[in-house]
Amino acid sequence: MRTGTPRAPLTRRDVVVSGVGFTVGAGAVVATLRPSPAPASRHRHFQHGAASGDPVADGVVLWTRVTPTPDASPGSGRGAPTEVDWEVAADEDFTDVVAAGVARTDARRDHTVKLDVRALQPATTYWYRFRHGPDTVGGRTRTAPAEDDDVQRLRLGVVCCANWQAGYFAAYRHLLDHDLDAVVHLGDYLYEYQPGKYSHGPDWTDVRRHDPPHETVSLEDYRRRHAQYKTDPDLQRLHAALPMVATWDDHEIADGWYPGGAFEHQRFTEGPWDRRKRAAMRAYDEWMPVRLGGTARVGDGTRIYRRFRFGRLADLSMLDLRGYRDERVEADDPRLADAARSLTGADQEAWLVEGLATSGARWRLVGNPVMVAPMLMPPRPRGQELALRRTTDPMTWGPAEPNTDTWDGYPVERRRVLERIKEAGVNDVVFLSGDVHTAWANEVELDGAPVATELVCSSVTSNNVDDFMGTKPRTVSLAMEEAIVRMNPHVRFVNLDDHGYSVLELTPDEARMEWHAVSDRTDPDASSRLLATRRVPAGTNRVLPT
Repeated sequence: MRTGTPRAPLTRRDVVVSGVGFTVGAGAVVATLRPSPAPASRHRHFQHGAASGDPVADGVVLWTRVTPTPDASPGSGRGAPTEVDWEVAADEDFTDVVAAGVARTDARRDHTVKLDVRALQPATTYWYRFRHGPDTVGGRTRTAPAEDDDVQRLRLGVVCCANWQAGYFAAYRHLLDHDLDAVVHLGDYLYEYQPGKYSHGPDWTDVRRHDPPHETVSLEDYRRRHAQYKTDPDLQRLHAALPMVATWDDHEIADGWYPGGAFEHQRFTEGPWDRRKRAAMRAYDEWMPVRLGGTARVGDGTRIYRRFRFGRLADLSMLDLRGYRDERVEADDPRLADAARSLTGADQEAWLVEGLATSGARWRLVGNPVMVAPMLMPPRPRGQELALRRTTDPMTWGPAEPNTDTWDGYPVERRRVLERIKEAGVNDVVFLSGDVHTAWANEVELDGAPVATELVCSSVTSNNVDDFMGTKPRTVSLAMEEAIVRMNPHVRFVNLDDHGYSVLELTPDEARMEWHAVSDRTDPDASSRLLATRRVPAGTNRVLPT
């Protein structure tokens, strides 16, 4: 964020996160993989790193998890109440401590620590750390600019769909090469499946296996799954270097969930749906650096839709498109045209359109877990269609039919939202979308005229089209991409094969999205390359090549 308070210069410094050394350099965190100086036999109290999130002008959420004794593993319910010291400083040597305290935690919250540290300065870099006994863990974060700050540049990482069993999280490491202000996670931060399901490729091969070794159903299960993901070294590095703004999609709870159930939840073997949903949301609240219900206090609520402001340059409305939706119906169901059906719920819809209509920011970003632009998919050869249908792939649409798990399944509500944008005379609405494991740039039209744009990030590791079909990249998919553009003229870019991350840069003049692809998601040391770039000039609602 470029504003009146300059970004603090970063000198090189070693920091220990969960016993793994890394160096914070100029705009990057680079692994040095030095061993902890402590004996390997000594119990480590911080095994899951540290994180920050939900930056506002005067504060940020800080998170860690302490393991007070070896038997107090995540989800175990064991371990005595414990105190953790914390500090926030304006310098990396902690000579200028601006906030400090003692956090108390216990097994009732799985020994997680989550703080909403306030009275900080806007657009300022801070360093933070947690201490317990001889161990320390920490990182770097940054507050948002004040609402009226004249911000000239904002750079956000954009990611979604990180399946542990489908590969390694090298994409998270490469995000640190891009001098970002924050990372936006659009959902499917983790997956609920058991080993051997929905993993890598058409045969569902586990690159690495989930813990617990079954589908997550209970509170213990979800806590263990969150803990496993937060042992990934690249995810730890990302969290330690940048604040994250996250929302959930479906796999944090269960595939295709809505308030009344989920695609694959089996009541007779997995128990009541409401109990499972409460367990998943509780674990998410404990383990993620987000404010639920408006606070960082665990148990204060489950409302995750919220808004962030980055000076006069941008605001970001993060949506919950699972917790209030009506149950999905198929494309040929007459209920699809029912005006009462909603993806957002009435309160969230009103909050969204009012915020878009009244925002004083140049860019109005919408963190939108599922695609908003209408989309038709071309028919495929029968063998490929059968291969896709055996999966739970969100791209498995029939010939010339919409995917009703997205906004296409709620067309009347989508039209209401777009009409409100048009009526308010609002330009520069950009939907940042995920879920479909593929990369897109779309113009979002109302009656043939664009009223917004949509930029869709690919998955970090989750299967996409060539993976499900078992074909070589850029073979069958090239023909499919050409057919998609013919059938959907509002699509300005599509890539169905690559995995990775995106970088969004905003200036007063344009929004620019870069899509980056990792070389091999099965390789923890994978490289990355720039895949494509598109730009949206301010005031146009048009996606253009660069």
